[in-house]
Amino acid sequence: MEIVNSAKDMQMVAEDYRLEGKKIGFVPTMGYLHEGHLSLVRQAKKDNDVVIVSIFVNPLQFAPNEDYESYPRDIKRDEDLLKKEGVDVLFYPSVQDMYPDGFQTYVQVENLTKVLEGRSRPTHFRGVATVVLKLFNITKPHRAYFGKKDAQQLIVIKRMVRDLNLDVEIVGMPIVREEDGLAMSSRNKYLNGEERKQAVCLYRALRRAEELIEGGVCDAERIKKEMEDVIKRYPLAEIDYISINRISDLGELDRVEDGNTLVSLAVRIGKTRLIDNMWF
Repeated sequence: MEIVNSAKDMQMVAEDYRLEGKKIGFVPTMGYLHEGHLSLVRQAKKDNDVVIVSIFVNPLQFAPNEDYESYPRDIKRDEDLLKKEGVDVLFYPSVQDMYPDGFQTYVQVENLTKVLEGRSRPTHFRGVATVVLKLFNITKPHRAYFGKKDAQQLIVIKRMVRDLNLDVEIVGMPIVREEDGLAMSSRNKYLNGEERKQAVCLYRALRRAEELIEGGVCDAERIKKEMEDVIKRYPLAEIDYISINRISDLGELDRVEDGNTLVSLAVRIGKTRLIDNMWF
């Protein structure tokens, strides 16, 4: 596995692959890899000739009061995992290389970023869209892979790609879960023993929504109320939001729309903020 630290060098490596006629699959990550990330890598290997993975904890998508400094990092462990998966290139740039002195160009996707995570984290998606566009320009992929756990991120990136006529296919991949249903996340590391037990409340609330929807219940307020009742059984859980939205434009729904409904939530377990969702 080749490790590249410079954006300029990465562009040259990617251009060489393209000149050779090889299809490039790209998996952007912030590191501290888990099975969810590795599922993206495996799909990228199936679909493409070459797989590039980036590891970059992007400061632009963290607000000042968030966990940028403490975000879990273990590059040696990540390198070992990626080598075992047969990744061709690890792109591991510095903040200075990605955002040199005087950097002042940002990408803003408008309406899709004003709801859900965007309401709680108003600067987040500007940082996400900016770094993803930069990474696409650097790694020159034919396909890029994102997990559905960050549902709004996936929807925002698809819109950015469409609106800016980017020549890359965005592949959304299913959420990978622990045995008890908790969605895999690098931030799960923050949870202590009791918090980890209670974190399952997110999945159980979503399962309740699934039961209701499959049972023919379409009223969004009723579904959200029953999800809230599930979470309130867990004393360490504090709800940030529960929302039911149209997948296509993230408009809030009064009634479930068949094939176009996203049920999502953000919950604090102790000091750790977790998100999860289901697509219907």
